[in-house]
Amino acid sequence: MKGLSTKSLSFAYDDVPIIRDLNLVIPTGQISALVGANGCGKSTLLRGLARLLKPFSGQIYLDGTSIFQLSTREVAQQLGILPQGPVAPEGLTVRDLVAQGRYPYQNWLQQWSAKDEKIVQQALLITDLLELADRPLDTLSGGQRQRAWIAMALAQDTDILLLDEPTTFLDLAHQLEVLDLLYELNQNQGRTIVMVLHDLNQACSYADYLVAIKNGRIYAAGEPKLVMSEQMVQEVFELECHIIPDPILGTPMCVPIGRKAKLTSSQTTNFSSKFQIESNHPL
Repeated sequence: MKGLSTKSLSFAYDDVPIIRDLNLVIPTGQISALVGANGCGKSTLLRGLARLLKPFSGQIYLDGTSIFQLSTREVAQQLGILPQGPVAPEGLTVRDLVAQGRYPYQNWLQQWSAKDEKIVQQALLITDLLELADRPLDTLSGGQRQRAWIAMALAQDTDILLLDEPTTFLDLAHQLEVLDLLYELNQNQGRTIVMVLHDLNQACSYADYLVAIKNGRIYAAGEPKLVMSEQMVQEVFELECHIIPDPILGTPMCVPIGRKAKLTSSQTTNFSSKFQIESNHPL
């Protein structure tokens, strides 16, 4: 089987189960989003898929082969990961960071080549960072830095990209900037992208495949229109909401109902009832 999949996969920290007996097939050539409440196991699953964690039990398959039968170099040449909150050495330039994506292809027989240089240039071009290539990473805006990390992942030249909360700590404009970039990579290059997202509406807008996780298990998986429901949000996030169509994309849009909304609704109902009674019984 091509792509990334798991069978009866479990992870645990200090014998405390985090991911439990999970079976998942990541759709090849599509964007998948992992969603769920804090602590449900999203990031653990993503790190596990990248072979950064050793499973308690079960298997992860990369193109039909157990990922644990592959060398670190082979995995890095097929699968790129952007962890949450990556940190680079002080003073590192954008170009230096992106060039690190070519390390899986370097050895004592094969040093830096014209092909490596070309791929780094392409990664900078795709992420619109050519003009910033010689700038220190720590002088960039949040959105620019995130693009630089994505460029490094692109320089690995892998078919699969795993991203852990790529929009965290970014303002709304920069969030959309990063998500649009990932969407274009998927559409133009056919990259398989798996990302952890907190914003349900962004997940529905950009993902082809939605995986809702509750307590380390898959609650539901499929197209956003099939997974995103008021019942799912209630049971996975313990939150009341209304699901309506996005007015532009037509994708499911979650409108949360907090205590203020309930109180306002109650006050409006009481006012309407009082007004109707007074109208029917004028002085």
